[in-house]
Amino acid sequence: MSKTLQSGLLAATIAVAGFTSGCTVHAGYYDPYYHDRHPVGGEVVFYQNWETETHRDHRELNRRNRDEQKEYWEWRHRHNDHDDHR
Repeated sequence: MSKTLQSGLLAATIAVAGFTSGCTVHAGYYDPYYHDRHPVGGEVVFYQNWETETHRDHRELNRRNRDEQKEYWEWRHRHNDHDDHR
C-alpha cells in the first residue's frame, strides 16, 4: 500500500474509534510531563507525524513504554501548536 493510502486508512480508523468512544473524545490525552490536556481529534495528526518522523510502526500512545511516551510529549511541545489544545 502507498504511504498516502496507509495514512488515510489510519486516520479514518482513529476517527471512527474516536466517534464511537464518547468519553475519550471529551477526555483527550493528558500530558503528565507538561501537565496539560490535548483533545483526541487535534492530537491524532501530531502523533502520526511523530511516528512517521521517528520511523516507528503505528501503536497507540498509551501502549508505548514510558520512555517513548515521554519522547513523544517532548517532541509535541517543540511543535508549538499546543496552545490551542487546552
